[in-house]
This record gives sequence, C-alpha cells and structure tokens, in this order.
Amino acid sequence: MTKEMFKALGTVILDGATGSNLMKAGMPRGVCAESWILEHPEAILRLQRCYAEAGSQIVYAPTFTASEPYLAQHGLGERLEEINSRLVALTREAVGEKVYVAGDMTTVGKPELSYEYLLEVYTRQAEALKEAGVDLYVIETMMGLEETMAALEACRMVSDLPVMCSFSVTSDGMLYFGGSIYDAAPQLEGFGADAVGINCSCGPDQMGAVVHVLAKSLTIPVIAKPNAGMPNIDDLGNAVYSMAPAEFAKGMLELKKAGASILGGCCGTDPDYIRALREVL
Repeated sequence: MTKEMFKALGTVILDGATGSNLMKAGMPRGVCAESWILEHPEAILRLQRCYAEAGSQIVYAPTFTASEPYLAQHGLGERLEEINSRLVALTREAVGEKVYVAGDMTTVGKPELSYEYLLEVYTRQAEALKEAGVDLYVIETMMGLEETMAALEACRMVSDLPVMCSFSVTSDGMLYFGGSIYDAAPQLEGFGADAVGINCSCGPDQMGAVVHVLAKSLTIPVIAKPNAGMPNIDDLGNAVYSMAPAEFAKGMLELKKAGASILGGCCGTDPDYIRALREVL
C-alpha cells in the first residue's frame, strides 16, 4: 500500500480485539501468544476471517509482542524473523487480498530504555514485517512519545509503507510515560506518521473529548480503537466488558462525528462489534 492509497481510503473500519478472543478460544494466561497461535492456527484463522466478513478493511497481524525483548523471555529471540513471517502469512490466509494486513508493533513497556536500544529493537521487527509482506504498519498501545518516535523512525528507515500510531492514554489524554497525547500527536505527524490516535484506554463513551481535540490539531486521520467499555473483574480475575455491540457502535458513530475516521475495537470486542460498527456507518 502506498501513502497515496492510504490517504484515499477515507473512513476505515479496523478489526477488534485479538488477545481476549484468543483466550476465549483456549489460550492460557502467561504463555507466549505468538507460539500458541502458531501451535493453534485455526483460532486466529477463524477470528480474522470473521473480522473480514464483518467488514474490517484493515486487520492486524498477531505480531503485537513479536519483538526481541518479548520473544527472548521465552527463548525465541533468534526466531523473530520466522515468527513474524509465519504470523503475517496466517493473517493473509485468513483475510485474502481484499483486506489490508497491518504489521502490529507495541510498547516494550520500560520508560528507562535508551532511544538507541528502542530503535534497534523496532528496526529488527519492522524489517521482518516488511519482508513478510505487510501492507502497512501499526504502532499501537504505546505509553510514551520517545518509544513511539523510535518505532516510527524504524519503520521509515526500512520502508515507505504507511504507518499508523496509537497511544493508550488516561481519560484526560495523558501518556503513561509522561506528557500528553495533545503534544505528542502533532510531533508524530511532523515526523511522518500517516495517522495518529488512541486505542485501548477506555470505552467509546469516554474518548470523545480527546478525539475532538486531536481532530482539530492534526491534518492526518485520527484513529479511535476503544474497548467495549470499562471492565469489571470477576471472581476468577477475568476482565468482563459489559458494553453490547449496538451500544459500542452508537458510541463509535459519535467518535466519527468528533473527527475520527479510522475506527475499530480493542479489548472486549469481537466480530459482532465490527459488524455493528459497519452497520451504523
């Protein structure tokens, strides 16, 4: 996908959650998600086919934590290129050629890491994803500006594919590693991001004010990929999301009115939520 093609998409429907749905399909807590997916490919194939059928135009490959620091914890750091390649291939098999496949990258989770180290980590995964044939990159659930800049620079160094960046933020738009999304988003646009926004964090009903401010301050598309509301924790320690698909979709329509044009779901959502979103749009 070229940058021009990305700009021409207009309103875009993303996919919904991956991890919470894989756990429903039997993935235990605490395992290496990438290994589990490769050992149980039918789970991701079924989920992503359902997203494509529900209306997703961009589906995220399950490479969220397929970077060296995470894989090394499970003794898989040397297999990074192979693992990213196989995960992207599974998504391509699931959605075909009419749906775009995004290479998914995320926070390393440690604010004290140097920019040079982060750039090295993200460059290796970005290169692997490019070689695997992704259509674009998504840098998501980010906690701070510096790590996001490093990931964006890595993508820019290895490819001219479009790059979407989204943060997890507090209800007032603050970043967990310091600063605010209001300051970070324009800097990312200036650094070459093709879309900026929010994912996870909260439900669509709590995201409107942040989206509205971002839409006023940016000339690139704004991403909104919220959870299915705020979770309750059951007696077994599981997060339970109570927002139904119709309510979620109604909230997403309000986010579109607030200025978001790249829309999807995060924790607690599934293909029914994406189908409801498509219907209200």
